[in-house]
Amino acid sequence: MTSPQALEYVREALKTPAYGAPGNEFNLEGLRQGMAARQPPIDSQVRCTPFHLGTLPCEWVVAPAADPSVRLLYLHGGGYVSGSGAHYAGLAALISSTAQCAVLILDYRLAPEHPFPAGLEDALEAFSWMQSHGPDLVSPATATFIAGDSAGGGLTLAALLALRDRQLPLPAAGIALSAFADLNLSSESMQSQAHTDPIMSTGCLPTFVDLYLAGSDPCDPLASPVLADYSGIPPLLLQVGDFEVIRDDSIRVTTRAEEHGVQVQLEVWPDMVHVFQVRGLPESQEAIDNIAAFIRSHRR
Repeated sequence: MTSPQALEYVREALKTPAYGAPGNEFNLEGLRQGMAARQPPIDSQVRCTPFHLGTLPCEWVVAPAADPSVRLLYLHGGGYVSGSGAHYAGLAALISSTAQCAVLILDYRLAPEHPFPAGLEDALEAFSWMQSHGPDLVSPATATFIAGDSAGGGLTLAALLALRDRQLPLPAAGIALSAFADLNLSSESMQSQAHTDPIMSTGCLPTFVDLYLAGSDPCDPLASPVLADYSGIPPLLLQVGDFEVIRDDSIRVTTRAEEHGVQVQLEVWPDMVHVFQVRGLPESQEAIDNIAAFIRSHRR
């Protein structure tokens, strides 16, 4: 049953236009400013260590009980054009504490300055580095994972596909939250959930796509993982809110991956919104608990 806190959150959110709707139109600079704001860990004992991987800003987020040899690369959301690791430090800390792993958050390059596939290449570079460099910078990993939300969820799926195609080592599993995975914008929920999603309007999505792709083919599976062949991909956990306009991206990825023999755990959360894991709701912690259980079950 949906918590009273979640129902009240949705009621309040619906009082203002969703992002991209009339009255809250797309504004790249404003979006970037908002998603650059740091959301720090609640637990002051969590260790946050910023550094640069080449020119890419990164940060290790490690809870006191975390095993630094178990590592998760986290790819932030933001429509491929905004967002920052700092904005997800709080979520990374909760994952680190609950799953007892070290989390590497990456500020990958953003469109339109750096269109597809720049962010994907950055994710691949960071994942490759993370396999042999942990918070202490020298020790190899015993288990690795890739996770991300929204655009970062799409990048998570694309990174798994690219690693497989390039015959590079794969993580133990992938985790995609509210994945933005169809840049053709053809999922049925784009229409059916248009009036239930209080966070994101369909009005902004074409702009995200145009800025990110810059003329590249939206049918490229690395841009739209809903179209991919998932053969040889490690197990997946997909979480999405039922109210989301991009809800069906996750459902379609699940169908494709299962057709290709991949183990998929799909969670469609009733009455939940886009990236509800960061909303501080009872369901947020329940979903993080499920992420932690999934990570523990797939450690190698």
